Amino acid sequence: MQNKYYELTITLNDDFVEFIADFVANIAGSGVELGEGKIVVRSESDLTFVKDALVSLSGTLGGDIHMAYTLEEKENQDWIQTYKDSIDPIEVGKFYIFPSWYEGKEGFINIKIDPALAFGSGHHATTFSCLDTISKYVKETDSVIDVGCGSGILGLACKKLGARVALCDTDPISVESCKENFALNDEQYDTLWEGSIDKTEDTYDVVIANIIADVLRFIAKELKSATKEDGYLILSGILDKKEDLVKESFKDLTLQDRILKDEWVTLVYKKENING
Repeated sequence: MQNKYYELTITLNDDFVEFIADFVANIAGSGVELGEGKIVVRSESDLTFVKDALVSLSGTLGGDIHMAYTLEEKENQDWIQTYKDSIDPIEVGKFYIFPSWYEGKEGFINIKIDPALAFGSGHHATTFSCLDTISKYVKETDSVIDVGCGSGILGLACKKLGARVALCDTDPISVESCKENFALNDEQYDTLWEGSIDKTEDTYDVVIANIIADVLRFIAKELKSATKEDGYLILSGILDKKEDLVKESFKDLTLQDRILKDEWVTLVYKKENING
């Protein structure tokens, strides 16, 4: 352990804390502590690159999320163990999500994810709702694609249900994280690539996209094209104030389900067979 470590404090609207924390944990590979209206990141490596990535993200989102930053160098302590002690396993649908320092749970489909290493540990409202939805809609015979796979947790859930699973993400760090988490769970994905859904010509029984609303709208055509007739499209990462904008982009599909959790919306669409 080094004598010094870096601490980045991000101050922002409390509504966005969990969403931004997921993004930060993915690129920082370090413990992320959530508070009311703030996120604290600690690492033995300089965290300037995290701040720069957040500034870039804020610009990409058109200024919807305003953040302030404080970066300090501090005397080291065992903050990694403190962080581990703050993470509890969760039960959602058929799944039990737990970090590697816990044991699995009988009666559930166990998924091991270390939230200190990548976002998507099931705790965020969007991931939680997606896992619950996967429990209801994904069958053993299905082909599934997870678009913007992040940690790979949603694809892992589908694979453990027996589905054939493809995954993609535009972030190379997420792709590596996905590989690591499948290996951690002794599972093998069917296809994984860096990029978005436009790189596949296949169609799937279930298409999952847990991404921010603006990106969902931008790739709506590709998401719908990749969904088989009578297949399902699970959309998440949608703040309730942007729900109507997303619905407008998918109004040619049939809305099957809507889940609201902590101001985040998950929408389940069915692509009706027009010849049926």
